[in-house]
Amino acid sequence: MLDFEFYSPEEEIALPFYGEYGVRVFVKRDDLIHPYISGNKWRKLKYPLQQAKEEEKSLLVTFGGAWSNHLLATACAGAKFGFRTYGFVRGEAIDNPVLTLCQLFGMELHFVDRESYRDKKGLFETYFASSEESYFIEEGGYGPLAAQGCSEITNELRRTYDHCFCACGTGTTLAGLAHGIANQQRATTLHGVPILKGGNFIRDEIAKLGVLNAVDICLHLDYHFGGYAKTKPELIEFIKTFTSQTSILIEPTYTGKLFYAVHDLIAQRQIAPGSTVLVVHSGGLTGLLGMLDKF
Repeated sequence: MLDFEFYSPEEEIALPFYGEYGVRVFVKRDDLIHPYISGNKWRKLKYPLQQAKEEEKSLLVTFGGAWSNHLLATACAGAKFGFRTYGFVRGEAIDNPVLTLCQLFGMELHFVDRESYRDKKGLFETYFASSEESYFIEEGGYGPLAAQGCSEITNELRRTYDHCFCACGTGTTLAGLAHGIANQQRATTLHGVPILKGGNFIRDEIAKLGVLNAVDICLHLDYHFGGYAKTKPELIEFIKTFTSQTSILIEPTYTGKLFYAVHDLIAQRQIAPGSTVLVVHSGGLTGLLGMLDKF
């Protein structure tokens, strides 16, 4: 078994804003798990890496964009747990701090055009079909084993919350939380904040991961700020204010949109006075490196 021990406390945010609306807000600090195998990436990789080890695989093959937190997490996890790593990178060959870190952790990078990138299974078969040592990991870590890891968030909670929020890219973390809440019969309303346009597709993705009651999950589709890795001045100002008031660092792609949504929903009184809210901080703070010019 691989050693996946970590530290992720629940921390209450004591902002006057929350007090004005009679709401208590807590953060599950998965951003503290590891600086590079960050937040939900640690949880998503836990069981795939254990399976790879059991199957005596030695090479992790995965996929991501040029600023991918998942690529970086996989590269670092490979170095930590004794795997070689190989990353297919979407788009033209470039240098940036995240990809440099991937290479420092030993990952071999292979840039592919966007059309070829769409067929990830095909790429894996083309380059690794004859390799018995290779283990396929989907982009973003998406998959049932990853959702199983994310479901364990609920095992760690010290209290039952009225509401639980998380950001959504592939839907894996949301699916895991849904499984955990259902299995423990917690009286918690689950909310997802998709960070892409047209985020209602998340319902289909989590259904593929076995969440049969996806209609009971509240998806808030209006906080994408233009789409993946897109932003607007009001989001940047919110991030700067929130971080300066709480010491909790958030970024524009995922967690900034998440906390903005929570604040906005509280201001709209969609969260009732007296409620307790848990916000899952999914990490991914290296995403700031590609957006520093926005600040």
